[in-house]
Amino acid sequence: MKKALYLSIFTICVVTASHGASTPWWLRPTVCRLNPSTCYKNMTNGYFIDIGNSETWDVSGNCWGLKLICADALQNATGTDSVPMERADIAAKKNIRSDFDTDKLSMDGDCFGRRITSSDGSMAYVDKTYVPIWCPGILSNPDEFLENGEIETNINNQPKCTELADMGYAAIDTGKCYGKYFDSSQYYIECGTKMQPSRIIILNGADTNAPQDGAPATLTDAERVFESMYQTSAEQRKKYFSDSE
Repeated sequence: MKKALYLSIFTICVVTASHGASTPWWLRPTVCRLNPSTCYKNMTNGYFIDIGNSETWDVSGNCWGLKLICADALQNATGTDSVPMERADIAAKKNIRSDFDTDKLSMDGDCFGRRITSSDGSMAYVDKTYVPIWCPGILSNPDEFLENGEIETNINNQPKCTELADMGYAAIDTGKCYGKYFDSSQYYIECGTKMQPSRIIILNGADTNAPQDGAPATLTDAERVFESMYQTSAEQRKKYFSDSE
């Protein structure tokens, strides 16, 4: 009896499958038809699905629905249009850049693929290294705009300390991006050889633009005065205050 039932079902499948040969198999009303459920639970923005369209069938997952991967996240993008991809190809990182996260929607929410950032969001992952995310308005010609600011993708072409100081900024992490503003009438940003300032000196109300007899004539002279002030301040602090206070 079981054998007869099996043969009966097999016959139905064969007979039905042979009916309407021009109709795609996924549209044929047969008991052998695969479940056309979607691949993802919530298919809103960033997904590509059109029931009945073979181009949206995920062969590797036996289901409908493909993720749209942003062009920026692809290694060999030929344009700016996002590309629908199967789950297996995404999992294998096929043609996907390692510095993009394809589990996150882009900033505009149209496709998947957002540049990887540090846990606090102040650094961006670019070509196996991290570059600072600069607060909006600091870079004159940013390469990319991210959620917390802008980036210069070339690690060797980041703003110099002196360039930032001229604008009143220092390369300090604000918690979201790099670039903390210091009012030049209240602070002096001293630069060394690194991108971060060597010191930031509080002027304590001194008017740096006021004419003074014997005022430093050069930047070197001014730095010598600041150094003397710093040493005097450190000695006084050591004399009158303990580290525990």
